[in-house]
Amino acid sequence: MENRRVRVRFAPSPTGPLHMGGVRTALYNYLFAKQKGGDFLLRVEDTDQTRFVPGAEAYIVEALKWCGISPDEGIGAEDKLPHGGPHAPYRQSERKPMYRAYADQLLASGHAYYAFDTPEDLEAVRERAKQAGNPNWQYNSITRTSMKNSLTLPEEEVQRRLDAGEAYVIRVKMPRNEEVKFEDRIRGWVSVNTLNLDDKVLLKGDGMPTYHLANVVDDHTMDITHVIRGEEWLPSAPLHVLLYRFFEWEQPEFAHLPLLLRPDGNGKLSKRDGDRLGFPVFPLNWLNEETGETASGYRERGFYPQAFVNMLAFLGWNPGTNQEIFSLEELVAAFNLDKVNKAGARFDFDKAKWFNQQHLRLQSETDLVAAYRAEAAARGLTLPSDTFALAAMHLFMDRAEFIGDTLEGASYLFEDPSTYDEVMVGKKWTVDAPGYVTDLKGVFSQTDYSEAALENAFKAYLADKGYGFGQVGPVLRLAIAGTTQGPSIFTVMQLIGQEASERRIDQALTSLS
Repeated sequence: MENRRVRVRFAPSPTGPLHMGGVRTALYNYLFAKQKGGDFLLRVEDTDQTRFVPGAEAYIVEALKWCGISPDEGIGAEDKLPHGGPHAPYRQSERKPMYRAYADQLLASGHAYYAFDTPEDLEAVRERAKQAGNPNWQYNSITRTSMKNSLTLPEEEVQRRLDAGEAYVIRVKMPRNEEVKFEDRIRGWVSVNTLNLDDKVLLKGDGMPTYHLANVVDDHTMDITHVIRGEEWLPSAPLHVLLYRFFEWEQPEFAHLPLLLRPDGNGKLSKRDGDRLGFPVFPLNWLNEETGETASGYRERGFYPQAFVNMLAFLGWNPGTNQEIFSLEELVAAFNLDKVNKAGARFDFDKAKWFNQQHLRLQSETDLVAAYRAEAAARGLTLPSDTFALAAMHLFMDRAEFIGDTLEGASYLFEDPSTYDEVMVGKKWTVDAPGYVTDLKGVFSQTDYSEAALENAFKAYLADKGYGFGQVGPVLRLAIAGTTQGPSIFTVMQLIGQEASERRIDQALTSLS
């Protein structure tokens, strides 16, 4: 294994939008492969055609592309390699004949058998077991001896059924009372007795393989060296270890990642939690064209892909230093699979927004202005220049988690106020207010309208008249901005300029007096 080129795969099922837990699995595979100078493959496991959702595969490809996770081979790599690579096809539904050949190999070696039990037969057995106090009946090394299969039926009867085209499945023949041990990169040694394992179906009645057969065959034929996947597959790992042994193949290294937990730590963060808990669980917006089902995504919420990826990386892993903000390239350099935690990682949406805030501040001025302009345009606001946009944006940047936050409550930077804070007007716009702003209009006209000059002129006016700031300051803010909240009013006046400031004072005198 040490001398082999590292090859990993991300193999989702196209049964709906890709959950953020799936994106994290893809990310960890990608980081591991890139750090080791290896290959990251994208494979689609669509053996369960009953759960196939149109558009899901395209969603997976687009989501990974948005995150910067680019496959070296497989689905989405067709622009790099013919058909996606030398092991094409990369959709399991298109590899069906191959799986039958490997199932036959297991039959021939005595590690699998035909099972002719109908769904009705199985349901009847389960019901009888339930009535007898065993609600968890399994088709295993003990119960198979009383079922209709090629282990219990005479060879001639088995052949007769096959020749007659009778429906069957192919099941793995689980050894009885044997310890299956393997080492997991994250969890250490894992040991399971085969008495606790059932005889899983390997090939279904329609000729399609189950996940268990298909993923082992594909991982072997695609030279996968490390299987990095979610904890939910840990119970299946002993079966996969046995399949490698039955085929006499070299087994890849396993690493089963911790679950993503809800913010309260109570249970796995599932697809059904999307929007219900007040935050997305998908990277992109999703629309199921067949059902009309929708779900929100991080991209459309305003998250930077770098921030989303940075946040996901820390859900179960940390570099062991105080550094939290990483680019994708820096994550590749720092990632260590051995530092992934065993325990589930609790998701914190506030922390996710914090990551976005940090990456927002790392953007170039050019990118910030472009994003700010797009956000302003979406709100029907017009920006006179890039210089204006940059200055306006920075007035609200300190508290912003998203670029859109810099426009919240900031419409007065772009257009004259059409309304005024009624509560503050009632408190502050006294009979003396018109005189204050009329005086200040004249005082300010003698300055160069820079922030410092305006503030100094204002202070001199207060000192000369013996007024307090609380008397006059809110009145000026109401006239200029329509509200008493926001950044320094002198900064605002410098930004919008003398003409707009004087026009707003005149408008306030007309509207409020």
